[in-house]
Amino acid sequence: MATKQDVLSLIEQTYPTLSPSARSIANYLQQNPLAIVSQTSAEIAEKTHTSKATVSRFFRQLGYDSQQGAKQAQLALRESGVPVFTQGSSLDQTAQELKNLSLTFEGLRPELLNDISEQLAQASRVTLIGFRNAYPLALHFRQQLQQVRHSVRLLPQPGQTLGEDLHDILEDEVIVLLGFRRRTRQFKQIVTALKGRNTVLITDPTGQVYNQQVSHVLVCHLGNESPFDSYAAPMSLISMLCNRVFGVLGESANRQTQAISHLYEVLDELEP
Repeated sequence: MATKQDVLSLIEQTYPTLSPSARSIANYLQQNPLAIVSQTSAEIAEKTHTSKATVSRFFRQLGYDSQQGAKQAQLALRESGVPVFTQGSSLDQTAQELKNLSLTFEGLRPELLNDISEQLAQASRVTLIGFRNAYPLALHFRQQLQQVRHSVRLLPQPGQTLGEDLHDILEDEVIVLLGFRRRTRQFKQIVTALKGRNTVLITDPTGQVYNQQVSHVLVCHLGNESPFDSYAAPMSLISMLCNRVFGVLGESANRQTQAISHLYEVLDELEP
């Protein structure tokens, strides 16, 4: 069986050894990658003027048991976060985003969100950790929380190691760890290093493997229909949590936002 690799990459590697009829199939799939998951062997044979037997031999030469095996491999890659085509260009983006948001918020218990919001409001310090695509989410989370409370930091700092900062975790500190599929190898080690700390993990369904090692897990759905993941759901969750923290802090949050707004004016940082 082929290794966990994009079918198109395997076609490119195998191309020099293919027969003329197999190259016709290869050319068609390279120009129409969606066909790998959306068409049957018979349909591919018809499009390439070959036979079902030739199509079957083609996929076996790539290392798959059948065309269905190649299809499942592509879908598994997308499930893991690799950008591959699984739907046509007619995908309804709005409907997909609404689906992701609905699945995300239907799976979050109100009492858990209330508990986490209270902790984010009352902790002596909040530390946000994110790598790769999670880093801009963590950065946005920090910028929002800083509007309403003191002592919010973002890790990792550019070009810096994490050991000293993780060692500096306070007893009543809340750590928000953001990690979505295709996480760095270091991610598992960070979860282990934070064992026993009050850690909230914001992740996609694949991150539930860590649910016994952290205090709370908030699962966001990113979608599989488009080649790239959508981060609308985690961004919406971050917005919800920050709004709830604002509500918990009340007047102290208002004073903080007013003081920051005054500094914006003093420093002339924002457009009028």
